[in-house]
Amino acid sequence: MPANPFEDPDESYLVLCNQRGQRSLWPARLPVPAGWPVELPATSRARARAYVEEVWPDVRPHTPAASSAETLPVLFERAAARHADLPAVESEHTALTYAQLGDRVNGLARRLIAHGLGPGDLVGISVPRGPDQVVAALAVTTAGAGYVPLDPGYPPALLRHMAADSGLRTLLHTGPVPVDVTGPDTLDITGPDTPGPAAPDAGDRPAGPVTDEERRRPLRADDTAYVIYTSGSTGVPKGVVIPHAGMAALAEAQQHWIAPGPGDRVLQWASFNFDAGFWDLTLALLSGATLVLTDDRAVLPGEELRRTLIDRRISHAVLPPVALTATDPDGVLPGGVVLSTGDSCTQALVARWAPGRRMFNGYGPTEMTVGVTMAGPVRPGEPVSIGEPWPGNEVRVLDVALQPCQYGEEGELYLVGEGEALGYLNRPALTAERFVADPYGAPGSRMYRSGDLGYLDKDGPLHFTGRADRQVKLRGFRVELGEVEAALESCPGVRLGAVVVTGEVDSARLVAFVVSGTDPAGGGSGLAEELRGLLAARLPAHMVPSRIEVVASLPMTSNGKIDRRALEQRAAAARRAGESGASEGAGASAGRAVDLSDPVAALCALAARVLEVPEVAPDDNFFDRGGHSVLAVRLAKAVREEWGMNLPVRAVFERPTMAELGGLLSPV
Repeated sequence: MPANPFEDPDESYLVLCNQRGQRSLWPARLPVPAGWPVELPATSRARARAYVEEVWPDVRPHTPAASSAETLPVLFERAAARHADLPAVESEHTALTYAQLGDRVNGLARRLIAHGLGPGDLVGISVPRGPDQVVAALAVTTAGAGYVPLDPGYPPALLRHMAADSGLRTLLHTGPVPVDVTGPDTLDITGPDTPGPAAPDAGDRPAGPVTDEERRRPLRADDTAYVIYTSGSTGVPKGVVIPHAGMAALAEAQQHWIAPGPGDRVLQWASFNFDAGFWDLTLALLSGATLVLTDDRAVLPGEELRRTLIDRRISHAVLPPVALTATDPDGVLPGGVVLSTGDSCTQALVARWAPGRRMFNGYGPTEMTVGVTMAGPVRPGEPVSIGEPWPGNEVRVLDVALQPCQYGEEGELYLVGEGEALGYLNRPALTAERFVADPYGAPGSRMYRSGDLGYLDKDGPLHFTGRADRQVKLRGFRVELGEVEAALESCPGVRLGAVVVTGEVDSARLVAFVVSGTDPAGGGSGLAEELRGLLAARLPAHMVPSRIEVVASLPMTSNGKIDRRALEQRAAAARRAGESGASEGAGASAGRAVDLSDPVAALCALAARVLEVPEVAPDDNFFDRGGHSVLAVRLAKAVREEWGMNLPVRAVFERPTMAELGGLLSPV
């Protein structure tokens, strides 16, 4: 598909402004949509971006839209009142009814209000999985503020960036403060309740749901519910600002397709750092179902996840294709619901998972309040589409001239509806480039330029065909390769870097190629290991390349750009060679006798094969050599299937060196 009209450096652009003060970059050669007066005449893209940065400091609108959409607190209060005595959340050690959960949420919300928090504020949540995390998220929105999830497992440097970039007023936590941040107050939500300035003691605060009269001002549909940080192409994560406006449509879509209700048990699989975690929460707690909570290890793809689904009697689960690929469906979710989302769902996955349960395929970026389309129930043998738009949402398939594509013709997906984000926090120019004027909607309305490609089938359903840019999905995580490259090139000793993806679904991994400023001849495994350590200190684990190769130069195309296709081919060839060499050295291929008299040596060889590296030493850390959760599952599975031995997946995380793991092998 030709280059997008919004990213052509030679194009002239207008800056448009609607009645709400939102801006849109717009190609000067195209007709201006209704309701979008021209604020800056035709100019260069760089000048248009700079102008937007000057005049639009906060993408959150100060002029509210006329909306009757219900907020998240209203939707939750209704469910809590209707299902007061039913179980709302359940962990291994705690169970709360809807009435008990509502009391905790309202109690914490009033603490936050007493500390001066309300609409317009952002509050960080750095709380481990469990009931406290659910209470914190609901309490922040009930107080009127928006929450920013800060996963305690993320690198401290990344958490500090997110806290500073979002301008947090307060950071909620349990126990010790998980990261040293400057600026926000910290509040232990399990600690004693202390009133804020001129605020009443806890005993004097009212009971029941929090009202608008208690908040600093009434809560509006335009107010922020949460901000989730996603990978950024410029090297800096960006915060997506989601308002309350799309919450009712989200709940309606869940009821329309899935119809959860009392007696259903929904697994909280995804971290709150991703919007799929919000889907799990609302699927249960806005319907009267039970949200089942676990620790991180209990939802690892493979046998751990399967045992959790069975032992905790899960009826509804949202799982990305990588988890579905690695997990045996036998005996899980009988008669229940599984929703595939986060990556492309294949016919092979449908053939494995659809029988005996209802299976759906969902699509939607973080910028659209979790999702925008749904397909299903999907059935084996039928093409897998991304379905139809949710109630209150639309998908436009447009060509480079922003004209509707014909049936079967590939175009870019432009997303419209109540679930649209307000934009990217503190990124007005990027917001104006991605949330653009809508020529087909109401005057002054916007559409989100997703960067996804697809087509509309003549029978109605939409099909996803790939990306128009360098964003990828890796094991269900959204990754901008440009962010990884920017992190690489900021490391000492790196002159130039490029990152590609090799492998499919559960075997996909990042491979980086770097040109060293200190070792121009290439080579240097020491530099590669050093770089992995530096990246691990600033990027989430899923964004750290599994292999870094130091090279003398990067291949170039005829127009002087990095030849990424050549790098992909090189990475694939190296992977095949690594698989062959590791397999030969392991002596651990299926059906081949293995000498377990030295279990550590045998495990080193098997780990080398799984990691696709020439060798692994006894003192090597599995994750430092490029391992991740899916590969840990694969190692444990290979031990069980090929050796008839047991190696708990949890152990790979807790004792990750081969020397430690070798002593934990036991008969199945």
